[in-house]
Amino acid sequence: MAAETVTLPLTGMTCVNCALNIERLLRKLEGVTAVKVNFAAEDATVTYEKSIVRLEQIVQKIRDTGYDVATARVDLPITGMTCANCAMNIERTLQKKAVGVVQASVNFATEVATIEYIPSVTSISELGEIIRDLGYDVVMAEEGDLPEDVEQQARRAEIATQTRKFFIGLIFTVPLFFVSMARDFGLLGSWSQGLWVNWLFLALATPVQFYTGWDYYVGGWKSLKHGSANMDVLVAMGSSVAYFYSLAVLLFPAVGQHVYFETSAVIITLIKLGKMLEARAKGRTGDAIRKLIGLRPKTARILVGEEEKEVPLSQVQVDDIVLVRPGEKIPVDGIILDGRSAIDESMLTGESLPVDKGPGDTVVGATMNTHGFLKFRATKVGKDTALAQIIQLVREAQGSRAPIQDIADRVAALFVPAVIGIALVTFIIWLAAAGDLAQAMIRLVAVLIISCPCAFGLATPTAIMAGTGKGAEKGILFRNSEALEKATKLDLIILDKTGTMTRGKPTVTDLVSLNGSSVVNEDLELLKLAGSVERGSEHPIGRAITREAEIRGITLIEPADFQAAGGQGVQARLADRMVYVGKPGWFEEMGVDLARGAELIRTLQAEGKTVMAVCVDMQFAGLIAVCDSLKPETKEALAELRRQGLKVVMLTGDTMQTARAIASQVEVDDIYAEVQPQDKIQKVKELQDQGSLVGMVGDGINDAPALAQADVGVAIGTGTDVAMETADVILASGSLLGIPRIIELSRKTMKTVRQNLFWAFFYNVTLIPIAAGILFPFPSLPGFLRHLNPMLAAFAMAFSSVTVVSNSLRLYRSKIH
Repeated sequence: MAAETVTLPLTGMTCVNCALNIERLLRKLEGVTAVKVNFAAEDATVTYEKSIVRLEQIVQKIRDTGYDVATARVDLPITGMTCANCAMNIERTLQKKAVGVVQASVNFATEVATIEYIPSVTSISELGEIIRDLGYDVVMAEEGDLPEDVEQQARRAEIATQTRKFFIGLIFTVPLFFVSMARDFGLLGSWSQGLWVNWLFLALATPVQFYTGWDYYVGGWKSLKHGSANMDVLVAMGSSVAYFYSLAVLLFPAVGQHVYFETSAVIITLIKLGKMLEARAKGRTGDAIRKLIGLRPKTARILVGEEEKEVPLSQVQVDDIVLVRPGEKIPVDGIILDGRSAIDESMLTGESLPVDKGPGDTVVGATMNTHGFLKFRATKVGKDTALAQIIQLVREAQGSRAPIQDIADRVAALFVPAVIGIALVTFIIWLAAAGDLAQAMIRLVAVLIISCPCAFGLATPTAIMAGTGKGAEKGILFRNSEALEKATKLDLIILDKTGTMTRGKPTVTDLVSLNGSSVVNEDLELLKLAGSVERGSEHPIGRAITREAEIRGITLIEPADFQAAGGQGVQARLADRMVYVGKPGWFEEMGVDLARGAELIRTLQAEGKTVMAVCVDMQFAGLIAVCDSLKPETKEALAELRRQGLKVVMLTGDTMQTARAIASQVEVDDIYAEVQPQDKIQKVKELQDQGSLVGMVGDGINDAPALAQADVGVAIGTGTDVAMETADVILASGSLLGIPRIIELSRKTMKTVRQNLFWAFFYNVTLIPIAAGILFPFPSLPGFLRHLNPMLAAFAMAFSSVTVVSNSLRLYRSKIH
């Protein structure tokens, strides 16, 4: 067994015990033969049997114990792949032979290898060399070049090469085909039967075979050398059989009488046509990324001292003062210092209406300043901007592997060896039954050529790319394709109320100090105390109270000893008094008597308002009621979800009365009220245990665990970074109408995947037996079905791949409501 030793850079250790803990746990892992963890150097030297345990499992084990391994991740654009087997070959080789590769995933449709590796063990250039040794090329950006530009240039160069080879093949194939066919049908004179005509055919076919078709020999040989067989093997074998048989007839007339140079030439030219069209169509599946990248302005205008200076975008630094004139794009993310304008954010959110913004508001790079002069401070630049992160999200989603892809990959991996076996059996049977070498050879060639598994390999990734790309255009960002697939199966949607169904910005509606209270004399004093305590709170209700106090011009007190009681309330010391603001139930648990305000509490709650009691030194001082309002699109979004057949559930920490007041304005199937933040995840689990496939929609930090637990978590884009990081899907617009769009888009995408897989499967299952001659015994059938010509097989093979890609591209034109 092959043993390998690797040194892993660790993070997260705090003492020697951590090192011992990691050593102990790794030694329990089957296949690990030696472990030494160095606490001072923060690394682990691990020797393991590669045939038993993978490096990915070792790294995951370390992460499961609460520590981490410092890894890097790179997307390497690859050229030269011809079918899904090529992608699997690269993936397999990187996993098995490249030292330091934790995980590798190669997407045939995007032609990108996503590799997680240990930088101290291997490098990008070494990974590139391994891929090149397999017979493919890797696009590497030189210093100063943008990777996207270099990749785009490489893709264009490849399309140009494919196009040139096709047209050269066409120039030689057209006269060869027509003269050969005309001779076979007796349309030419006796001169066409001369031996020199066959030599002319050889002269015309040879450039096609060894120039246009040379890629197939190279690719096939390298594939076989590494123990696998790809589409190149089939094409090289099929065309070579026809070409060299004809050459043998020419050199040794005893072998046969008819030459098939036109067959080999037409096969190669048609397949090259298919690859050229496929390369162009596949290029369009990446339009979403290119459109996003193209949105970035090339330069920015910054303020240096008192002077304006135009600099390349890459030179803008955090805290630079950036100036943007009307009609210009905003170069980086920032906060407006001066000026007002309407910002067109449709490229990020999909929402067509510009958003009014002024001092204190955030702006996002690549959005359009429609009017007004803006001066803002840069807060995020380069890869940290919202646009850069969205581009990365779309890249990752497009490059991820949907579960349904596994079926196609398994079929494709077995296909080529199986087809070679079928072709040989076909050859033997025909040779034995008909005794005709030429007839047996034609059948063999037809089977080899028609069996390309390209359509299988392209069926899922092209549809996923188009679907996630279409989503990005609409402000729907899938983090992975698994979420896209799962979204089609959801039968229940849970919506957090505050900030999701509602605006999330409640306002104070009632302010009631208790007359005669010994601790508070008037309403404004009550508001001052509550607002001062809530200065330390991030809860929407707390912010509403603080905002109301500021609006009324009240000078707030700096709180001390602030504490939040998990969704119940907050407390803080103001001067020499301890002030509490929270739900009535919280105070009842603490034994505070709220009897004087009980009737008023019930009245306000019946109106759908959230009531907060205020106590000073554990004495009831008054009540503050706040009310949130539904987002304008909530009713329409929920109605659409129900029309799509999903059960809609509202989840809130508010009282049932408040929840019902909101629910009375929309149609929901169920309400879970008074759910504490830590209990939201439990509610999701309960519904999953009941057999539901649950989607969870939220925006707050307290929603993050539930978003992670749900089968599909959806974070609305106006939410927190934590929710955004946890969710499977991000709605950049923040509009609830995006949720039914997620369902609709995912259903359309997976429908396209199923269509693609059906036609790819149908094509092969139907045509391979026909190519083998299963219809030959039925004389009533058309001749081209009884004798499937290899040239028709080549056309069908090219047609199938182009059809699958074109079907996926239809998603870009589909209408998402």
